[in-house]
Amino acid sequence: MSVVTDLLVPGATLPGWSVPLTPTVIVSTAIATRDFQDVHHDRDVAQAAGSKDVFMNILTSTAFVERYVNDWVREQTGEGAVVRGIAIRLGAPAYPYDTLTFTGSVESVEDGVAVLKVTGSVSLGDHVIGTVKVAVA
Repeated sequence: MSVVTDLLVPGATLPGWSVPLTPTVIVSTAIATRDFQDVHHDRDVAQAAGSKDVFMNILTSTAFVERYVNDWVREQTGEGAVVRGIAIRLGAPAYPYDTLTFTGSVESVEDGVAVLKVTGSVSLGDHVIGTVKVAVA
């Protein structure tokens, strides 16, 4: 059996992981991902567009999902994850001064690839929901 099928078993749950969402996290990650859309760094523009505040961009949401999964796989196996695919959808916006909390579970394992279900929630509800397909490096 492979490391994936030995250690990443269907039904296994990932421990929670929380990320405090400061204005610096929201703005700096938008800039770092080269997303210069003003609603991610300018509160006045975001509010004029109908938002409560600046909000996290999808690239950062995806990166946090990948980090959550990779960190857990590394803890379980001693190896990093090889991401074979990520499929997410966004829900509630992730605003500064909130906390993004991740939960997850192993949905299936087949041919050395585990499918993990991941949810990242904020106070307004689910911010990001998706699946991540991983193999072990």
